[in-house]
Amino acid sequence: MGVWTLRLLFGSVLTLALFSALAWGASTLPWGWIPTWAKDRAWLLPVLYLVYALSKVAIVPSWRYRVHRWEVTDDVIYTRTGWVSRSWQLVPVNRLQTVDHTQGWLERVFDVATLEVQTASYAGSSTIEGLDAEEARRLSEELAVRAGTLRDDAT
Repeated sequence: MGVWTLRLLFGSVLTLALFSALAWGASTLPWGWIPTWAKDRAWLLPVLYLVYALSKVAIVPSWRYRVHRWEVTDDVIYTRTGWVSRSWQLVPVNRLQTVDHTQGWLERVFDVATLEVQTASYAGSSTIEGLDAEEARRLSEELAVRAGTLRDDAT
């Protein structure tokens, strides 16, 4: 959850800096194409965005943590994502083609990783974010071995 919070925070800070520069430029630079009422209220843009960004950073990570679920059984990988409309995905282990686990710099700080399983089907790939790094490594190795032993002749 810390990774999601920091990602949102970094993006919000960059966007706030952009909106602040835009508001400063609109109110101080001699741009004749901006209406006077907009120049006088240019400071509202970063202020409104700041309120939005703080709300987003406070709400989104915990909400995302509540709705995103995953489970690995002997023959199926189950993932659930979505906020308003939910999406459930079942990926058969015997159809796996690749199992990848990645860890970006921010994920390394929090010692978490992302596990991605891919099949030949367009809709058959699935991603599990925020796994404990050791769990992701162990799970990726286990799934690769299990997929090799469960593979059948069907295509």
